[in-house]
Amino acid sequence: MASVSRTLERIKQDLRRFLPDASVTDACRGAGHEWRERKLGPVATVHLFVLQVLSFNTAMTHLRHLAGHALSAGAYCRARMRLPLAVLQQLLRDSSSAMREALASRAGAGVGRVGAGLWHGLRACLVDASSTITPDVPELQKAFGQPKGCKEGCGFPVPKLLGLFDAFTGLVIELLAFPLYTHEQSKVWRLHPLLGAGDLLVGDCGFCSFAHLAMLWGRGVYACFRIHQRQIVDFRPHRRDRGRFPKGRRKGRPTSVFVRRLGKRDHVVRWRKQNRPKWISDEQWEALPDTLELRELRYAIPRRGQRTRCVTIATTLLDPVLYPGDEVAELYHVRWRVETHFAQLKTTLKMRKLKSKTEDGVRKELAAYCLVYNLVHAVMTEAALRQDVTPDRIGFLDAVRWLLSATPGEQLPALLVNPQRPGRHEPRVVKDREDTYTKMTRPRAELRKALKNKALTA
Repeated sequence: MASVSRTLERIKQDLRRFLPDASVTDACRGAGHEWRERKLGPVATVHLFVLQVLSFNTAMTHLRHLAGHALSAGAYCRARMRLPLAVLQQLLRDSSSAMREALASRAGAGVGRVGAGLWHGLRACLVDASSTITPDVPELQKAFGQPKGCKEGCGFPVPKLLGLFDAFTGLVIELLAFPLYTHEQSKVWRLHPLLGAGDLLVGDCGFCSFAHLAMLWGRGVYACFRIHQRQIVDFRPHRRDRGRFPKGRRKGRPTSVFVRRLGKRDHVVRWRKQNRPKWISDEQWEALPDTLELRELRYAIPRRGQRTRCVTIATTLLDPVLYPGDEVAELYHVRWRVETHFAQLKTTLKMRKLKSKTEDGVRKELAAYCLVYNLVHAVMTEAALRQDVTPDRIGFLDAVRWLLSATPGEQLPALLVNPQRPGRHEPRVVKDREDTYTKMTRPRAELRKALKNKALTA
């Protein structure tokens, strides 16, 4: 039992570097939480929560073996319920900020590559949306909803997740959960207070709109988003916008106004405020500027054996000398790392299926996953700095295994370095047939009744 209890001591040691015990108690007081000293106080509960998730969300009945001391599942469950959600959310923000400052100070500032810490002196952040599934209980069905294609009783509630990640370290800054049919752009404003003037936000076409870009511009935050494929972009020099054509000839014309040309498929245009989105109030809409100067650029991604794919970007990085077009294209390519980050959370750490059966419990579980994920990425970044590679090349699972097996005070060894394979393209297919069971198309009660009737008539 001593070997598994050392894992908990190791986790406590690593967490205390970025999340001292006093931070947990301060967060509890800040949330108005009152507690009495007991075996499973707030600090012990947080440590056990982290240990449970780091062990791939093991069952509560198995946690006592990992902790190395007597612990009933019921007592631990009640301790988790006592811990306020606001405490875990505050701990995530505090630990993320401490980790980012400690790691970024060691990494220094890069000239152009995000992998060097900063991109042209700007702190780059990645934003994207994903989803997970929860147990099928009425409270979670009401809170999050399920896909419309699933019949009642045949699906699971699916929370929509919106994550903000640091582009260099991969650390989670914030992870929000909403009902499934919520557009990410209608909630991304809740992440804006976590960004400061001079920061850079990178995202896909789901975040590219005049309203969102203007809101970031008002905060002094730079933006780099992919333009939606339905938006018309014309790179011909001095071309006319839609407003300068008669009504019968406006179809297929761009709405933006040409300002100046910066290079081939690279120019500055002026976007105009048009229709107010439903997610923004009239007062907020009126406070936005009537026009906004943006830079539009397009680059190609050649793929062997396939047609060349073109990507068009809208950004507030207007200076072509400070921010060359090829480096802006490379910056947007870094955005794809967020898909790997979500895969590490959902596939490696098993966040794809949550276990909590209450809305509050689901959000707590998500916050605990982010704490563990950040702890692993802090180890990865430290190893990357020692091994002179970028953090994204360090093996995530190798870092998890070391955290679970290392003894307190053990020095971080050289971790697995993944090969660098730029431009690799593989078909999105799976060879292994994981399960061949028939999928549920009717509620289980109806299936039981049909099975019983079949047995009686046999």
